[in-house]
Amino acid sequence: MVAPILEQLAKKYNGKITVAKLNVDENPDIAQRLEARSIPLMVYFKNGVPVQRLVGAMGLSEIERSLGLSA
Repeated sequence: MVAPILEQLAKKYNGKITVAKLNVDENPDIAQRLEARSIPLMVYFKNGVPVQRLVGAMGLSEIERSLGLSA
């Protein structure tokens, strides 16, 4: 399950990144705009623009690496 990992990420990098979760069943219009065809889907935004999309469950260290946050 990805939710606990995202909560951990949000806490660890509080003030550096913003983590948001979207329930695609409750927000189908936003899911459609993001072209969410598979879940879990992570979309990274920079200055309001999507810059990277990752599909599938990942661990904390994998997410950190994909964001360039790991040493």
